[in-house]
Amino acid sequence: MSEERFGEFVLVRRHGHVAELVMDRPKAMNAVSTEMARSLTAACTALAGDRDARVVVLTSSHERAFCVGADLKERNSFSDADLLRQRPVTRGAYTGVLELPMPTIAAVHGFALGGGFELALSCDLIVADRTAVVGLPEVSVGVIPGGGGTQLLPRRVGAARAAELIFSARRLEAAEAAELGLVDRLVDEGQDREEALDLAARIAGNSPVGLRAAKRALRLGHGLDLRAGLEVEDAAWRTVAFSGDRAEGVAAFNEKRKPEWPGE
Repeated sequence: MSEERFGEFVLVRRHGHVAELVMDRPKAMNAVSTEMARSLTAACTALAGDRDARVVVLTSSHERAFCVGADLKERNSFSDADLLRQRPVTRGAYTGVLELPMPTIAAVHGFALGGGFELALSCDLIVADRTAVVGLPEVSVGVIPGGGGTQLLPRRVGAARAAELIFSARRLEAAEAAELGLVDRLVDEGQDREEALDLAARIAGNSPVGLRAAKRALRLGHGLDLRAGLEVEDAAWRTVAFSGDRAEGVAAFNEKRKPEWPGE
C-alpha cells in the first residue's frame, strides 16, 4: 500500500485499483479550512486524471468524526472580503469530490455535519456505522448549505424531506439517517471504512471504462425526462461499445475466465 500526501491535511492511500482519500486534520475534527479545501481539490484533480484508480473511498483519520464542516474558528476572523475570496476555494473541494469520474463511496462515522455531510453527499454511495450523526445545520449559524447540500439532499430524499431537514437544522443519528435514505448502508460501530473498502474492491473488479460511463449516464441523466435520459444513456453506451474493455469482457465471458481490463 502506497501513500501520497496533499498538503498537511489530506492523503491518498492506494489499495490496488481502489484509492482511499483520507481527510487527516484530526485536531480540528477535519473542519474544512482554506488550506484543507485546497488540499482536497488538489487530491481530487490528481485522482480524476489517474486511469489506475477505479473507485475512490472518502474516509477520515479521526476516531469520532468524519468531518464537522466549515472551519468556523477560521471564519470568525474573516472580513466580508476574506469570505468572498475563500468561496471559490472551498467550493472547489466539494465539486472536486462531486465530479470525480469514477464511483465514489463515503465511509462515515461520528459527526458528518454541514460541509462534512455535503462531502459525503457528493459521493455516489454512503456507508455509515452506528455512531454516525449527520445533518445540515447551516441555517442555525446564519448561512445555507453551500457545498451542494440544497441540491444533493433532495435528489436523495425528495424536496419536502430535504426542506424539513435543512430548515430545522436538526441532526440525525445513524438509524434514522438510514431509514430516511440519507445513508445507503448501515454497519456496526467501527466497520464503516472496512465495509466501504470491501465494497470498493468488488466494484473495482468491473470494467473501468464501463464504470465511468455508467456514472456519467447516471449523473447526466438524473432529472431529465425519459426520452432525453435515454439519449444520455445511448451516448454513454457508444463510448464503451467499441472499447478494449468491451472486447475483453465478451472474450473473458466466452472463455470462462476473469477479465483483464485494458481500461480503454
